[in-house]
Amino acid sequence: MKFLFFKNRKKLREENEKNILDKLDLNNIPKHIAIIMDGNGRWAKEKNLPRTMGHKAGVETIRDIVKACNSLGIKYLTLYAFSTENWKRPKDEVNALMKLLVEYLKNEFEELNSNNVVINSIGNISKLPRICEEELIKAYEKTKNNTGLVLNLALNYGGRDEIIMAFKNMYSDLNEGKIKEEDIKDETLSNYLYTSGMPDPDIIIRPSGEQRISNFLLWQCAYSEFWYSNIKWPDFTRENLYEAIYDYQHRNRRFGGIK
Repeated sequence: MKFLFFKNRKKLREENEKNILDKLDLNNIPKHIAIIMDGNGRWAKEKNLPRTMGHKAGVETIRDIVKACNSLGIKYLTLYAFSTENWKRPKDEVNALMKLLVEYLKNEFEELNSNNVVINSIGNISKLPRICEEELIKAYEKTKNNTGLVLNLALNYGGRDEIIMAFKNMYSDLNEGKIKEEDIKDETLSNYLYTSGMPDPDIIIRPSGEQRISNFLLWQCAYSEFWYSNIKWPDFTRENLYEAIYDYQHRNRRFGGIK
């Protein structure tokens, strides 16, 4: 009976996914989706499990969502994996997260590469444990010529730190005469960010019930659409992703103008 229950539930979920997928306008798919992967710890707590089990479950969600985005032809997927503020968490949890990162890169590399995915990182990865930095650099170097989905893993990333870094580098170039003050525009600063050359996110998704930006893509989110859900990240499915995209497709994006 238990087997039949899970089998029927899986079948129902797949039918729901297909129904909403069929409703999507494939000519209006967002180019860039960003996700604040929130709720792993609370998901584990509700199940009386260690927080690390929530993070492991969250990795399984990453695997499925990356596949879904790639199949839809989404060009950029940015996942907020570890913020500059997350170092404040217990040392054991931070160490577990770093170990999970290395395992993910090693276990998923072949499949991601075979599916034409570029494995990129944004954030100051030099502050991560050496093995994490090495695996990230190696994964990027081996996939940088792929032409499919660009998977941005935001690690030791903070929006304010990114903007400060951009200003410092731009100030240095001003002093060296590489750029002129009168030539500085929005796109000038954008070129100094980790996301240089990428479009700003069309939609930012945050599961788990929280409704804040949490220092994520502060410059880039100026005209992003936001989509919130009470579903915690480990329970986030393709159906939820499709719902977010469907909602995005039915919004009136005016960018400060009038349509």
